Amino acid sequence: MTDAKNNPGPTSKTPTHVAYQVRDREGGKGFWTRIGAAWAHGDGKGFNIQVEAVPLDGRITLRVVSDKKD
Repeated sequence: MTDAKNNPGPTSKTPTHVAYQVRDREGGKGFWTRIGAAWAHGDGKGFNIQVEAVPLDGRITLRVVSDKKD
């Protein structure tokens, strides 16, 4: 059960973060694949994360949304 007073939910329909799967490669640079997005809670104490794929290897990294093209 959720309490809207303690968890008002996201303040915008636009994601605040992008979720990537990162797989390490030789040479130090990783291979980044966009797999979802995250929205900050209105109270600033958490995130709602929506992923379209779950990686079997590598790691999930959340990055702040930027104007730069993916």
